[in-house]
Amino acid sequence: MAAGSSAGFDRHITIFSPEGKLYQVEYAFKAVDQGGLTSLAVRGDDSVVAVIQKKVQDKLIDATSVSNVHLITSRIGCTMTGLVADGRSQVLRARAEAAQFKYKNGYEMPIETLARRIADINQVYTQSAEMRPLGCIMTLISIDDEIGPSLFQIDPAGYYRGYRAISAGQKKTEANNILEKKLRDSPKLNKTKTLHMAVECLSQVLAADFKADEVEVCVVSDVEPEFKVLSLDEKESLLTDLYESRE
Repeated sequence: MAAGSSAGFDRHITIFSPEGKLYQVEYAFKAVDQGGLTSLAVRGDDSVVAVIQKKVQDKLIDATSVSNVHLITSRIGCTMTGLVADGRSQVLRARAEAAQFKYKNGYEMPIETLARRIADINQVYTQSAEMRPLGCIMTLISIDDEIGPSLFQIDPAGYYRGYRAISAGQKKTEANNILEKKLRDSPKLNKTKTLHMAVECLSQVLAADFKADEVEVCVVSDVEPEFKVLSLDEKESLLTDLYESRE
């Protein structure tokens, strides 16, 4: 095959390159990193915590209107990493799927069923030329009635898995390395330790001590199974405890 003949393989989602790649799917993964944010989540013994950076790009923007944390059902929430508009679209679809499931079956949609459904939808987006993969990664957390604390992540290719801890975004490689090391050192995690580990990992990845308004923290636990986003005061208290424990 002549040199440069593979240049057109990135123009159609349905055509494999000679190397067996779908370039449009790979571009979707790169789009996730273009937002410049990093998120991570940690599953403890009785809770799950997810944290994500919060950046307000313009001083004219109302900071309270900027969020990458979303409620799907009362007990399932998520962080969206990547293109903001694509993330909002996927959240709306997830809410619709969860509402339809409850209407048909009479009980809340389990988190794994929701993750599989969103992954199936993402995978369909890689099969048709009239669609494009969404440039975002969804990280779901919940307390499931059957399996307890649950953490799932869905990527643009339609791949999903349950995790003990996972990250997404610009510095996911560094974050995953830190999470692996910390989980080896601390296999047992209560709610407080899970919160501290998640925030500490993000702080290490960014090599900075951030302020309360520069991070979003959400949590679910056995005691409080409903999805909760920490307020500014709660984040201030959490960061103070964390930084004091280092000294």
